[in-house]
Amino acid sequence: MLMEAETWVALAFVLFVGLLGYLGVHRMITKSLDDRAARIKAELDEARKLKDEAAELLAEYQRKRQAAEGEAQDIISGAKAEAERMATEAKVRIEDFVARRTKMAETKIAQAEAQAAADVRSAAAEAANAVPHAPAPKRLMFMSRAWPRG
Repeated sequence: MLMEAETWVALAFVLFVGLLGYLGVHRMITKSLDDRAARIKAELDEARKLKDEAAELLAEYQRKRQAAEGEAQDIISGAKAEAERMATEAKVRIEDFVARRTKMAETKIAQAEAQAAADVRSAAAEAANAVPHAPAPKRLMFMSRAWPRG
């Protein structure tokens, strides 16, 4: 039995495990595994914390986006109202302008008509003054005798 190789291997193994126990290798291994578990736990906690921060940031940005969209809608509706108001004002100003121009044109036409009538009367008066006082044609004289006077 002492001469068999398996016995010496078993004895060497027991001595080796005893030496490892005497040197405290099992404590170092346990400590290393505990440190690793703590590091993994810290990393998981950090990841959870980062995830929560990311969720908060996402919610904040969504609120900001909704607020910005609401503000944009307010700006758009304000711009539309302003455009409608400006269009209405422009329409009123154009109608005013057209009415004034129409009135001016009518006044000019009335002045031109009055001037034309005055020119015609003046021309008729000049023509009447320019006609020599000639005797009326015989025919007109005959007609005036034919008609009884009143």
